[in-house]
Amino acid sequence: MSNLFSRFQKLIPTYPLRVGEVIAYADGVATIQEQGGMATARGEATVGDRVFFRNGAIEGPAPDLTIEIIEV
Repeated sequence: MSNLFSRFQKLIPTYPLRVGEVIAYADGVATIQEQGGMATARGEATVGDRVFFRNGAIEGPAPDLTIEIIEV
């Protein structure tokens, strides 16, 4: 018999970790330019920072590396 909690966790959607550059910041909300468009996220950042964000929240700074998109 499988663990009931692990079965429950599989029902909850997971959000991908995304990366982008902050292009505007006001009142705790950052506008982020990413490869596929723009998004907004809550958190601390300054204009020009590269950040990791997930589900509308900034998780931390991202390194300034080139982004490579690979489609399968």
